[in-house]
Amino acid sequence: MSDLKGIILAGGLGKRLGPLTKITNKHLLPIYDRPMIYYPLETLVEAGIKDILIVTGGQHAGEFLRLLGNGHAFGLKHINYTYQEGEGGIAEALGLARYFAEGQKCVVILGDNIFETNLKPYVDNFKRQKSGARVLLKRVPDPERFGVAQLNGRKILNIQEKPKKPASDLVVTGVYMYDREVFNIIDTLKPSHRGELEITDVNNAYIQKNGLEYDILKGWWTDSGTFDSLLRANQLVAKKKHEIRSTKHETNSKLK
Repeated sequence: MSDLKGIILAGGLGKRLGPLTKITNKHLLPIYDRPMIYYPLETLVEAGIKDILIVTGGQHAGEFLRLLGNGHAFGLKHINYTYQEGEGGIAEALGLARYFAEGQKCVVILGDNIFETNLKPYVDNFKRQKSGARVLLKRVPDPERFGVAQLNGRKILNIQEKPKKPASDLVVTGVYMYDREVFNIIDTLKPSHRGELEITDVNNAYIQKNGLEYDILKGWWTDSGTFDSLLRANQLVAKKKHEIRSTKHETNSKLK
């Protein structure tokens, strides 16, 4: 089986975080002790994905290359980069990865999403999946901010993008796993009322083909696209790292 391709979507202009994003890309803002882009990159590497493309955009795309280089600090031999002009939506950004994917399965992660736990078990489930797509769902207190999934047992009936009256509190997190068909689906999309190609439309297309599987994500997850979620991401990561340091200190003390 061919290795999975990893795609990090870090384009867009980050207008909701202005003026912080006036002089830098949103994904280069700090989350506790490291730039935001480090987290999705490490998430893919920890899941066993080593062939990675970063889709950047805006006036500060060159800063990603200065910061990450070829990815040696992450155990990679090479990182691929491509550029998204303007804000055409997540699905449009993913479409730029068509030639990078080379017809192989891919794991897509939003550049402002941070996960507490290792995603390897879910990625392994996708590897065993013969075709179709896979998403990770999570219960949240504010589902109206996300794509909301309506379930019937193991089947996703539909996904509604930012509904005013959510059908459930289960939302689609910012990791999407697709087979080669995803790029053909993107070719059929039309812009939404926001003028963007929506990733929810991609996922609903897979639902119509009876090809969308899901897992319920364990551990916390957050995006970092608003001031409140950016603050929450910093707090969650800081707490996790303090807990890790405390555990290491206790272990070392017992060994002495």
